[in-house]
Amino acid sequence: MDRRDLLKMSASAATAASAAAAAAGFMLHATPALPQGRKGAPLVDIPRASFIHRKDGTALFYRDWGAGPPVMFVHSAGLNSEMWAYQMVPFTAEGLRCIAFDRRGHGRSSDPGRGYDFDTLADDLAAAIDALDLRGLTLVGHSMGCAEIVRYLTRHGSSRVKRVALIAPTTPFLMKTADNPLGIDRALFQQVRAQWLQDFPKWVADNTDPFFVPETSQQIKQWATQMMHATSLQAHLECNIALTETDFREELKRIKVPVLVLHGTKDVSAPLPLTGQPTAQSIPGAELKVYEGAPHGIFVTHLERVNQDLLRFIRS
Repeated sequence: MDRRDLLKMSASAATAASAAAAAAGFMLHATPALPQGRKGAPLVDIPRASFIHRKDGTALFYRDWGAGPPVMFVHSAGLNSEMWAYQMVPFTAEGLRCIAFDRRGHGRSSDPGRGYDFDTLADDLAAAIDALDLRGLTLVGHSMGCAEIVRYLTRHGSSRVKRVALIAPTTPFLMKTADNPLGIDRALFQQVRAQWLQDFPKWVADNTDPFFVPETSQQIKQWATQMMHATSLQAHLECNIALTETDFREELKRIKVPVLVLHGTKDVSAPLPLTGQPTAQSIPGAELKVYEGAPHGIFVTHLERVNQDLLRFIRS
């Protein structure tokens, strides 16, 4: 092999190394770094992931990590179970079993184009709880996921549930009616859905910033929008109708388990006076913690405080 061949091989190796480094850099920036274990050892994401099959043929993807007292996370509309990574990873290191599944039409679950009413969604949640035989369970929801938890409790009972945490809930009732004058006009929700039918990616881009705080990285925002685009447009539309037009005011009064409500004062998706405050007031004995300046994406923007409050509540 002459000198020119050696130079060619060296140049090829350097190019390959640069490409690999660039690819690695992209991956590091595209996916936010996850926390480490108590002794600094990286926590490897090796979930017991599988599917729960429903009678209508829908397959629900779920993540099941760790061992110990069970905690099930129910995600918000449009996102998926990945949104809970920054709770599930550190909580498994704290000796908890953490489970989350993708709602139908979201993430890796089936996209049947139907079943987005709260009865069906609560039945999906019940199917996951029953299939994994979860007992003494803590249920943690965000946004629409909180409403699913409420409907689960009133439809299936609380025999398997020990406590509930509602983060930025959309309950009790978002739509303006004669007996709900503080609600939002149906026409405004209809206008939003009409925009989705014209250019959903643009709507997401235009409305991403209010979900977070100014200090939130562009990479976290990209991570969230990628989840939004992994949800079918049909699921977005149908969930929005269910979310905005379902009245949970009477159901909240029937909840008997301990409830913690976490909500921010800068939540434009679910304004505190319309949602978090009346939700906590309607549930007997519920505890409300108000986060000054926190937006709807409180689960990442106020990560440490949310996790501390959740862990304290889970261990209570």
